[in-house]
Amino acid sequence: MPTEKIAIVAGAGHTLSGALELPTGLVRGAALFAHCFTCTKQSKAAVAVTRTLAREGIATLRFDFTGLGGSDGEFGRAGFATDVADLVASAEALVQRFAQPLLLVGHSLGGAAVLAAAKELGGHKVAAIATIGAPSDVPHVLANIKGDLAAIRAAGQGEVRIAGRSFNLSREFIERVESVDLLGEVAGLRKPLLLLHSPTDDVVGIEHASALFGAAKHPKSFVSLDGADHLLLDEADAEFAASIIASWAHRYLPLREDWPMPEEGVIVRTGHGKFGTEVHTIGHRFVADEPRSLGGDDSGPTPYDLLNAALGTCTAMTMTMYAVRKGWPLEGLSIQVTHERDHADECNHVAAMEQGRQIQALNRRITIEGHTLDEAQRAKLIEIADKCPVHRTLEGVLHVHTRTSD
Repeated sequence: MPTEKIAIVAGAGHTLSGALELPTGLVRGAALFAHCFTCTKQSKAAVAVTRTLAREGIATLRFDFTGLGGSDGEFGRAGFATDVADLVASAEALVQRFAQPLLLVGHSLGGAAVLAAAKELGGHKVAAIATIGAPSDVPHVLANIKGDLAAIRAAGQGEVRIAGRSFNLSREFIERVESVDLLGEVAGLRKPLLLLHSPTDDVVGIEHASALFGAAKHPKSFVSLDGADHLLLDEADAEFAASIIASWAHRYLPLREDWPMPEEGVIVRTGHGKFGTEVHTIGHRFVADEPRSLGGDDSGPTPYDLLNAALGTCTAMTMTMYAVRKGWPLEGLSIQVTHERDHADECNHVAAMEQGRQIQALNRRITIEGHTLDEAQRAKLIEIADKCPVHRTLEGVLHVHTRTSD
Protein backbone atom coordinates (compact mmCIF):
# COMPACT_ATOMS: atom_id res chain seq x y z
CA MET A 1 0.00 0.00 0.00
CA PRO A 2 1.23 3.57 -0.63
CA THR A 3 2.40 5.11 2.66
CA GLU A 4 2.56 8.87 3.18
CA LYS A 5 4.53 10.45 6.03
CA ILE A 6 2.41 12.87 8.05
CA ALA A 7 3.37 15.48 10.66
CA ILE A 8 0.62 16.56 13.07
CA VAL A 9 0.85 19.53 15.42
CA ALA A 10 -0.44 18.44 18.83
CA GLY A 11 -2.45 20.66 21.13
CA ALA A 12 0.64 21.28 23.28
CA GLY A 13 2.50 22.58 20.22
CA HIS A 14 4.89 19.70 19.60
CA THR A 15 4.90 17.52 16.48
CA LEU A 16 3.50 14.00 16.20
CA SER A 17 4.92 11.57 13.66
CA GLY A 18 2.35 9.77 11.53
CA ALA A 19 2.09 7.35 8.63
CA LEU A 20 -1.00 7.46 6.41
CA GLU A 21 -1.75 4.18 4.65
CA LEU A 22 -3.62 4.94 1.44
CA PRO A 23 -5.67 2.60 -0.73
CA THR A 24 -4.15 1.79 -4.10
CA GLY A 25 -7.45 2.86 -5.60
CA LEU A 26 -9.96 5.43 -4.41
CA VAL A 27 -10.77 6.26 -0.79
CA ARG A 28 -13.99 4.82 0.60
CA GLY A 29 -13.49 6.34 4.03
CA ALA A 30 -10.87 7.38 6.56
CA ALA A 31 -9.76 5.86 9.86
CA LEU A 32 -7.47 6.74 12.74
CA PHE A 33 -5.53 4.01 14.56
CA ALA A 34 -4.25 4.38 18.15
CA HIS A 35 -1.45 2.02 19.19
CA CYS A 36 -1.04 0.18 22.50
CA PHE A 37 0.62 1.47 25.69
CA THR A 38 4.32 2.37 25.04
CA CYS A 39 4.11 0.83 21.54
CA THR A 40 4.68 2.91 18.40
CA LYS A 41 3.08 3.32 15.00
CA GLN A 42 5.55 0.67 13.74
CA SER A 43 4.28 -2.10 15.99
CA LYS A 44 3.22 -5.25 14.17
CA ALA A 45 -0.43 -4.72 14.98
CA ALA A 46 -0.39 -1.05 13.94
CA VAL A 47 1.18 -1.78 10.56
CA ALA A 48 -0.89 -4.88 9.79
CA VAL A 49 -4.23 -3.36 10.80
CA THR A 50 -3.76 -0.04 9.00
CA ARG A 51 -2.55 -1.66 5.78
CA THR A 52 -5.38 -4.17 5.77
CA LEU A 53 -7.90 -1.36 6.22
CA ALA A 54 -6.24 0.51 3.33
CA ARG A 55 -6.67 -2.54 1.10
CA GLU A 56 -10.39 -2.27 1.87
CA GLY A 57 -10.45 1.32 0.62
CA ILE A 58 -10.13 2.99 4.04
CA ALA A 59 -7.26 5.50 4.28
CA THR A 60 -5.85 4.90 7.76
CA LEU A 61 -3.52 7.06 9.82
CA ARG A 62 -1.33 5.57 12.54
CA PHE A 63 0.85 7.87 14.63
CA ASP A 64 3.16 7.92 17.64
CA PHE A 65 1.72 9.31 20.85
CA THR A 66 3.63 12.12 22.60
CA GLY A 67 7.16 11.09 23.55
CA LEU A 68 7.07 7.75 21.70
CA GLY A 69 8.61 6.70 18.39
CA GLY A 70 9.21 9.70 16.18
CA SER A 71 6.94 12.10 18.08
CA ASP A 72 8.19 15.01 20.16
CA GLY A 73 7.32 15.61 23.82
CA GLU A 74 7.93 13.78 27.09
CA PHE A 75 6.05 10.53 27.55
CA GLY A 76 6.58 10.40 31.31
CA ARG A 77 4.68 13.65 31.86
CA ALA A 78 2.00 13.15 29.22
CA GLY A 79 -0.47 10.65 30.60
CA PHE A 80 -3.80 9.45 29.25
CA ALA A 81 -5.25 12.94 28.84
CA THR A 82 -2.40 13.85 26.48
CA ASP A 83 -3.00 10.66 24.47
CA VAL A 84 -6.61 11.73 24.03
CA ALA A 85 -5.52 15.23 22.98
CA ASP A 86 -3.09 13.68 20.46
CA LEU A 87 -5.95 11.64 19.02
CA VAL A 88 -8.19 14.68 18.73
CA ALA A 89 -5.49 16.66 16.89
CA SER A 90 -4.83 13.76 14.51
CA ALA A 91 -8.54 13.22 13.89
CA GLU A 92 -9.05 16.90 13.11
CA ALA A 93 -6.30 16.68 10.49
CA LEU A 94 -7.94 13.64 8.88
CA VAL A 95 -11.41 15.21 8.85
CA GLN A 96 -10.00 18.31 7.21
CA ARG A 97 -8.33 16.23 4.52
CA PHE A 98 -11.09 13.73 3.75
CA ALA A 99 -14.16 15.78 4.70
CA GLN A 100 -16.12 12.94 6.22
CA PRO A 101 -16.67 11.27 9.63
CA LEU A 102 -13.93 8.89 10.75
CA LEU A 103 -13.66 5.31 11.90
CA LEU A 104 -11.68 5.28 15.16
CA VAL A 105 -9.68 2.13 15.91
CA GLY A 106 -7.70 1.59 19.10
CA HIS A 107 -5.51 -1.25 20.35
CA SER A 108 -5.19 -1.93 24.10
CA LEU A 109 -4.83 1.43 25.90
CA GLY A 110 -5.23 3.02 22.47
CA GLY A 111 -8.71 1.49 22.48
CA ALA A 112 -9.49 3.24 25.74
CA ALA A 113 -8.10 6.46 24.27
CA VAL A 114 -10.33 6.39 21.17
CA LEU A 115 -13.37 5.75 23.37
CA ALA A 116 -12.50 8.85 25.40
CA ALA A 117 -11.56 10.95 22.36
CA ALA A 118 -14.86 10.26 20.56
CA LYS A 119 -16.77 12.45 23.01
CA GLU A 120 -14.38 15.38 22.54
CA LEU A 121 -14.52 15.10 18.75
CA GLY A 122 -18.31 15.34 18.67
CA GLY A 123 -20.88 13.27 16.84
CA HIS A 124 -20.39 14.70 13.35
CA LYS A 125 -16.69 13.74 13.16
CA VAL A 126 -16.94 10.11 14.30
CA ALA A 127 -18.72 7.48 12.21
CA ALA A 128 -17.92 4.41 14.31
CA ILE A 129 -15.45 3.04 16.85
CA ALA A 130 -13.63 -0.31 17.06
CA THR A 131 -11.33 -1.48 19.85
CA ILE A 132 -8.93 -4.42 20.11
CA GLY A 133 -8.08 -5.77 23.57
CA ALA A 134 -9.10 -2.53 25.28
CA PRO A 135 -9.21 -2.20 29.10
CA SER A 136 -12.45 -1.10 30.73
CA ASP A 137 -10.60 0.95 33.32
CA VAL A 138 -7.58 3.08 32.43
CA PRO A 139 -5.81 2.63 35.81
CA HIS A 140 -5.42 -1.02 34.77
CA VAL A 141 -2.25 0.03 32.88
CA LEU A 142 -0.55 0.96 36.15
CA ALA A 143 -0.38 -2.76 36.98
CA ASN A 144 2.01 -3.19 34.03
CA ILE A 145 4.45 -0.62 35.37
CA LYS A 146 7.38 -1.97 37.37
CA GLY A 147 8.45 0.64 39.90
CA ASP A 148 7.62 2.33 43.19
CA LEU A 149 4.55 4.38 42.30
CA ALA A 150 4.06 5.48 45.91
CA ALA A 151 7.57 6.95 45.89
CA ILE A 152 6.81 8.76 42.63
CA ARG A 153 3.66 10.26 44.17
CA ALA A 154 5.73 11.50 47.09
CA ALA A 155 8.78 12.74 45.16
CA GLY A 156 6.94 14.01 42.09
CA GLN A 157 8.76 11.75 39.63
CA GLY A 158 10.81 8.58 39.37
CA GLU A 159 12.13 5.86 37.08
CA VAL A 160 10.05 2.84 36.14
CA ARG A 161 10.19 0.00 33.61
CA ILE A 162 7.38 -0.74 31.17
CA ALA A 163 7.62 -3.73 28.84
CA GLY A 164 11.34 -3.93 29.55
CA ARG A 165 12.04 -0.26 28.77
CA SER A 166 12.97 2.51 31.19
CA PHE A 167 10.82 5.63 31.54
CA ASN A 168 10.83 8.58 33.91
CA LEU A 169 7.23 8.99 35.14
CA SER A 170 5.74 12.00 36.88
CA ARG A 171 3.12 12.19 39.62
CA GLU A 172 0.91 13.99 37.07
CA PHE A 173 1.05 10.96 34.76
CA ILE A 174 -0.24 8.64 37.48
CA GLU A 175 -2.95 11.05 38.64
CA ARG A 176 -4.21 11.58 35.08
CA VAL A 177 -4.47 7.83 34.56
CA GLU A 178 -6.34 7.30 37.82
CA SER A 179 -8.88 10.04 37.17
CA VAL A 180 -10.50 8.54 34.07
CA ASP A 181 -14.03 7.08 34.27
CA LEU A 182 -13.95 5.12 31.02
CA LEU A 183 -17.20 3.18 31.53
CA GLY A 184 -18.98 6.47 32.06
CA GLU A 185 -17.53 7.76 28.80
CA VAL A 186 -18.64 4.60 26.97
CA ALA A 187 -22.19 4.84 28.35
CA GLY A 188 -22.58 8.26 26.75
CA LEU A 189 -21.05 7.47 23.33
CA ARG A 190 -24.16 6.83 21.20
CA LYS A 191 -21.92 5.64 18.35
CA PRO A 192 -21.65 2.22 16.65
CA LEU A 193 -19.12 0.22 18.65
CA LEU A 194 -17.24 -2.97 17.82
CA LEU A 195 -15.23 -4.71 20.55
CA LEU A 196 -12.63 -7.33 19.58
CA HIS A 197 -10.92 -9.27 22.35
CA SER A 198 -9.08 -12.53 22.81
CA PRO A 199 -10.58 -14.85 25.45
CA THR A 200 -7.02 -15.90 26.34
CA ASP A 201 -5.61 -12.37 26.63
CA ASP A 202 -3.34 -12.53 29.69
CA VAL A 203 -2.62 -8.78 29.77
CA VAL A 204 -6.15 -7.36 29.57
CA GLY A 205 -8.59 -10.09 30.57
CA ILE A 206 -11.78 -10.85 28.68
CA GLU A 207 -13.80 -9.43 31.61
CA HIS A 208 -12.81 -5.96 30.40
CA ALA A 209 -14.62 -6.56 27.10
CA SER A 210 -17.68 -7.71 29.03
CA ALA A 211 -17.67 -4.52 31.11
CA LEU A 212 -17.31 -2.28 28.07
CA PHE A 213 -20.03 -4.16 26.19
CA GLY A 214 -22.37 -3.89 29.16
CA ALA A 215 -21.81 -0.13 29.49
CA ALA A 216 -22.23 0.65 25.78
CA LYS A 217 -25.52 1.41 24.08
CA HIS A 218 -26.62 -0.21 20.83
CA PRO A 219 -25.52 -0.61 18.10
CA LYS A 220 -22.71 -2.63 19.64
CA SER A 221 -20.98 -5.83 18.57
CA PHE A 222 -18.39 -8.24 19.95
CA VAL A 223 -15.95 -10.51 18.08
CA SER A 224 -13.78 -13.08 19.84
CA LEU A 225 -10.15 -13.17 18.62
CA ASP A 226 -9.74 -16.84 19.47
CA GLY A 227 -6.14 -17.81 20.11
CA ALA A 228 -4.68 -14.32 19.64
CA ASP A 229 -2.22 -12.77 22.08
CA HIS A 230 -2.70 -9.27 23.47
CA LEU A 231 -0.21 -7.57 21.12
CA LEU A 232 -1.42 -9.44 18.01
CA LEU A 233 2.16 -10.50 17.29
CA ASP A 234 0.91 -13.04 14.76
CA GLU A 235 0.24 -10.99 11.64
CA ALA A 236 -2.59 -13.35 10.66
CA ASP A 237 -4.43 -12.37 13.87
CA ALA A 238 -3.93 -8.66 13.13
CA GLU A 239 -5.14 -9.04 9.55
CA PHE A 240 -8.17 -11.03 10.69
CA ALA A 241 -9.08 -8.31 13.19
CA ALA A 242 -8.65 -5.62 10.54
CA SER A 243 -10.75 -7.47 7.97
CA ILE A 244 -13.57 -7.84 10.50
CA ILE A 245 -13.35 -4.13 11.36
CA ALA A 246 -13.37 -3.13 7.69
CA SER A 247 -16.39 -5.28 6.84
CA TRP A 248 -18.28 -3.99 9.87
CA ALA A 249 -17.32 -0.34 9.20
CA HIS A 250 -18.57 -0.39 5.60
CA ARG A 251 -22.07 -0.05 7.02
CA TYR A 252 -21.10 3.24 8.62
CA LEU A 253 -18.73 4.61 5.94
CA PRO A 254 -21.01 5.04 2.91
CA LEU A 255 -19.68 5.63 -0.58
CA ARG A 256 -18.39 9.13 -1.16
CA GLU A 257 -20.54 11.23 -3.48
CA ASP A 258 -17.61 11.85 -5.85
CA TRP A 259 -17.16 8.16 -6.66
CA PRO A 260 -17.89 7.34 -10.32
CA MET A 261 -20.99 5.23 -10.83
CA PRO A 262 -21.40 4.73 -14.60
CA GLU A 263 -24.77 4.29 -16.26
CA GLU A 264 -23.07 2.16 -18.94
CA GLY A 265 -19.67 0.66 -19.61
CA VAL A 266 -16.94 1.15 -17.05
CA ILE A 267 -15.16 4.12 -15.52
CA VAL A 268 -11.49 3.85 -14.57
CA ARG A 269 -10.02 6.26 -12.03
CA THR A 270 -6.43 6.65 -10.91
CA GLY A 271 -5.84 6.13 -7.22
CA HIS A 272 -2.92 6.60 -4.82
CA GLY A 273 -0.60 3.87 -6.02
CA LYS A 274 2.00 4.34 -8.74
CA PHE A 275 -0.07 2.40 -11.28
CA GLY A 276 -3.12 1.31 -9.30
CA THR A 277 -6.47 2.22 -10.84
CA GLU A 278 -9.99 1.60 -9.66
CA VAL A 279 -12.49 0.10 -12.10
CA HIS A 280 -16.18 0.84 -11.65
CA THR A 281 -18.99 -0.92 -13.46
CA ILE A 282 -22.69 -0.23 -12.95
CA GLY A 283 -22.77 -2.46 -9.89
CA HIS A 284 -19.21 -3.48 -9.02
CA ARG A 285 -15.75 -2.08 -8.32
CA PHE A 286 -12.23 -3.50 -8.09
CA VAL A 287 -8.61 -2.40 -8.33
CA ALA A 288 -6.23 -3.13 -11.21
CA ASP A 289 -2.49 -2.76 -10.78
CA GLU A 290 0.93 -3.85 -11.97
CA PRO A 291 3.15 -6.38 -10.17
CA ARG A 292 5.94 -5.23 -7.87
CA SER A 293 8.50 -6.33 -10.47
CA LEU A 294 7.22 -3.50 -12.69
CA GLY A 295 7.01 -0.92 -9.90
CA GLY A 296 3.36 -1.47 -8.93
CA ASP A 297 1.82 -2.44 -5.60
CA ASP A 298 0.44 -5.78 -6.84
CA SER A 299 -2.93 -4.91 -5.30
CA GLY A 300 -5.04 -6.22 -8.16
CA PRO A 301 -5.00 -7.95 -11.54
CA THR A 302 -2.99 -6.41 -14.39
CA PRO A 303 -4.65 -4.99 -17.52
CA TYR A 304 -3.66 -8.13 -19.45
CA ASP A 305 -5.04 -10.29 -16.64
CA LEU A 306 -8.35 -8.53 -17.23
CA LEU A 307 -8.10 -9.04 -21.00
CA ASN A 308 -7.41 -12.74 -20.51
CA ALA A 309 -10.24 -12.92 -17.98
CA ALA A 310 -12.68 -11.27 -20.39
CA LEU A 311 -12.08 -13.99 -22.96
CA GLY A 312 -11.99 -16.81 -20.41
CA THR A 313 -15.16 -15.85 -18.56
CA CYS A 314 -17.13 -15.16 -21.72
CA THR A 315 -16.02 -18.52 -23.14
CA ALA A 316 -17.14 -20.35 -19.99
CA MET A 317 -20.50 -18.60 -19.92
CA THR A 318 -21.19 -19.24 -23.62
CA MET A 319 -20.29 -22.94 -23.42
CA THR A 320 -22.35 -23.38 -20.25
CA MET A 321 -25.43 -21.70 -21.76
CA TYR A 322 -25.20 -23.93 -24.84
CA ALA A 323 -24.86 -27.11 -22.75
CA VAL A 324 -27.82 -26.13 -20.56
CA ARG A 325 -29.97 -25.38 -23.61
CA LYS A 326 -29.10 -28.78 -25.09
CA GLY A 327 -29.58 -30.58 -21.80
CA TRP A 328 -26.04 -32.00 -21.93
CA PRO A 329 -24.37 -33.31 -18.72
CA LEU A 330 -21.63 -30.67 -18.55
CA GLU A 331 -20.29 -30.71 -14.99
CA GLY A 332 -17.85 -27.82 -15.22
CA LEU A 333 -15.17 -26.01 -17.19
CA SER A 334 -11.60 -24.91 -16.51
CA ILE A 335 -10.23 -22.34 -18.95
CA GLN A 336 -6.68 -21.03 -18.95
CA VAL A 337 -5.90 -17.99 -21.11
CA THR A 338 -2.39 -16.65 -21.67
CA HIS A 339 -1.20 -13.66 -23.66
CA GLU A 340 1.61 -13.92 -26.22
CA ARG A 341 3.13 -10.60 -27.30
CA ASP A 342 5.21 -11.83 -30.25
CA HIS A 343 3.25 -14.34 -32.29
CA ALA A 344 4.75 -13.46 -35.69
CA ASP A 345 7.29 -16.31 -35.66
CA GLU A 346 4.48 -18.85 -35.61
CA CYS A 347 2.39 -17.27 -38.38
CA ASN A 348 4.69 -15.52 -40.87
CA HIS A 349 2.04 -15.44 -43.56
CA VAL A 350 -0.25 -13.42 -41.29
CA ALA A 351 2.63 -11.11 -40.34
CA ALA A 352 3.18 -10.32 -44.02
CA MET A 353 -0.49 -9.46 -44.45
CA GLU A 354 -0.31 -7.18 -41.44
CA GLN A 355 2.49 -5.19 -43.15
CA GLY A 356 4.86 -5.12 -40.24
CA ARG A 357 2.32 -4.71 -37.43
CA GLN A 358 3.06 -6.67 -34.26
CA ILE A 359 1.17 -9.95 -34.16
CA GLN A 360 -0.08 -10.98 -30.72
CA ALA A 361 -2.13 -13.95 -29.59
CA LEU A 362 -4.36 -15.17 -26.80
CA ASN A 363 -3.87 -18.88 -26.11
CA ARG A 364 -6.87 -20.63 -24.61
CA ARG A 365 -6.74 -24.11 -23.03
CA ILE A 366 -10.12 -25.61 -22.14
CA THR A 367 -10.77 -28.54 -19.83
CA ILE A 368 -14.30 -29.94 -20.12
CA GLU A 369 -15.61 -31.77 -17.05
CA GLY A 370 -18.39 -34.30 -17.51
CA HIS A 371 -17.60 -38.01 -17.70
CA THR A 372 -20.85 -38.86 -19.53
CA LEU A 373 -20.32 -36.36 -22.37
CA ASP A 374 -19.57 -38.13 -25.67
CA GLU A 375 -16.86 -37.05 -28.10
CA ALA A 376 -19.31 -35.33 -30.45
CA GLN A 377 -20.68 -33.22 -27.62
CA ARG A 378 -17.18 -32.27 -26.50
CA ALA A 379 -16.21 -31.29 -30.04
CA LYS A 380 -19.33 -29.15 -30.40
CA LEU A 381 -18.62 -27.35 -27.12
CA ILE A 382 -15.10 -26.49 -28.33
CA GLU A 383 -16.65 -25.15 -31.53
CA ILE A 384 -19.06 -23.05 -29.48
CA ALA A 385 -16.12 -21.60 -27.53
CA ASP A 386 -15.02 -19.76 -30.68
CA LYS A 387 -18.46 -18.17 -30.94
CA CYS A 388 -18.40 -16.35 -27.59
CA PRO A 389 -19.10 -12.59 -27.98
CA VAL A 390 -15.74 -11.45 -26.59
CA HIS A 391 -13.91 -13.83 -28.94
CA ARG A 392 -15.81 -12.36 -31.89
CA THR A 393 -15.08 -8.82 -30.71
CA LEU A 394 -11.36 -9.48 -30.40
CA GLU A 395 -11.10 -11.15 -33.82
CA GLY A 396 -13.45 -8.74 -35.55
CA VAL A 397 -12.87 -5.21 -36.81
CA LEU A 398 -12.50 -3.25 -33.59
CA HIS A 399 -12.02 0.53 -33.47
CA VAL A 400 -11.15 2.44 -30.30
CA HIS A 401 -12.38 6.04 -30.38
CA THR A 402 -10.84 8.48 -27.92
CA ARG A 403 -12.01 11.97 -27.02
CA THR A 404 -11.52 14.36 -24.15
CA SER A 405 -14.23 14.97 -21.59
CA ASP A 406 -14.85 18.19 -19.68
